[in-house]
Amino acid sequence: MILITSNQHRRLLCLNYVQRVSPAELAAARDEMKALLADLPAGFQLLADLSQLEFMDPDSVTELGKAMDLFDQREVSLIVRVIPDASKDIGLNILTIFHYPHHPRVITCQNLAEALQRIADWR
Repeated sequence: MILITSNQHRRLLCLNYVQRVSPAELAAARDEMKALLADLPAGFQLLADLSQLEFMDPDSVTELGKAMDLFDQREVSLIVRVIPDASKDIGLNILTIFHYPHHPRVITCQNLAEALQRIADWR
């Protein structure tokens, strides 16, 4: 499951990956991402929380890349990832190299509290 929210005041898009995530779920979530991004300015921040992720299908790489391309087109400036278990990284650092030509700052945190602090400190 993917839960997607945004906070316009904080210029923040939040993605929560919960339990098991399939390529089909990622593809279906793209329209919701587009709709929420339309309300955020260029230079927005992205919080990707994988702390509740149990498993992501390896075939999801293509859909993750499409989402990253979408975020890059909208000029994401900061990406904060919550990945308490390094085995759940699923190659995000490698995907970042290919899908973020604008080179946003990327920070990986162990927990949500640390991630929120990093977002609050960003400016």
